[in-house]
Amino acid sequence: MPVRAIITDGTTADCTQALPLIKGIEADYLIGDKGYDSDAIVAQAALQGMTAVIPPRKNRRGKREYDQYLYRLRHLVENAILHLKRWRGLATRYAKNADSFLAAIHIRCIALWANIL
Repeated sequence: MPVRAIITDGTTADCTQALPLIKGIEADYLIGDKGYDSDAIVAQAALQGMTAVIPPRKNRRGKREYDQYLYRLRHLVENAILHLKRWRGLATRYAKNADSFLAAIHIRCIALWANIL
């Protein structure tokens, strides 16, 4: 289930927003794809007591080990994004400004959480 969202420009890389997204979150593991393989993200996860389950990029000099079984669970994050995009207004970005778009995301997240509870 989504717990935090940040709106950025379309040209902003997702990995640049990882640190603000994980700040203050308590979890055992941080699962991400190769795009999130950076020393800063892994270090921040370790500082917060999380084990980073992020496969190393091909061009990384020092290969890091990761739990391949836990990495398979990354599809749950992809499913959460899919549930958000099933709401047509989010998938096509009908909202013209960032505040309206973020409000639409919050409304959809509330709807997802309400179905769970």
